[in-house]
Amino acid sequence: MAVTPSESASVIEKTKSDPDVEAAVRKWKNKRGSLIMVLHEIQNSRGYVPRDVALYLSRELSVPLASIYEALTFYHYFKLEPPGKAVISVCTGTACYLKGSQAVVDEFSREIDCAVGASTEDRMFHLQCVRCVGCCGLAPVAIVNGKTYGRLTPADVKKIVHEWREHFAVET
Repeated sequence: MAVTPSESASVIEKTKSDPDVEAAVRKWKNKRGSLIMVLHEIQNSRGYVPRDVALYLSRELSVPLASIYEALTFYHYFKLEPPGKAVISVCTGTACYLKGSQAVVDEFSREIDCAVGASTEDRMFHLQCVRCVGCCGLAPVAIVNGKTYGRLTPADVKKIVHEWREHFAVET
């Protein structure tokens, strides 16, 4: 992951003009141990942390690039690639697991033809498993872009996927 001086300079200039990244850097730059907080802000605004932003953070926060990637690859929350438009988060906490969330995960994977932790080729969907989302009474639960679906069965998956395909078809 070597970075040439010319690559570094052009990336820094390009990223410096990004208001979200610049605001996060200003907010956290002088606070000790703030790398994770900056990365969270970028992840929340973009859905992932791109390489150019990691390079920029390395320089602006005086943190080695290796340390940034150490954090990005250790925590499952962070993504290095842009996720799909619809992020499908299936709860695999205890209540959901006991009520059949694995079958729901497997059906989502089949329906969108995508492995857990990955995005579809067209970047329409991203499938991930998450720990307890706090809706145990609705187990098993999936959340798609903030919309909660409860008491799911594998038979419900096709309808949910269709709903989001229609949503994005209308949007474009």
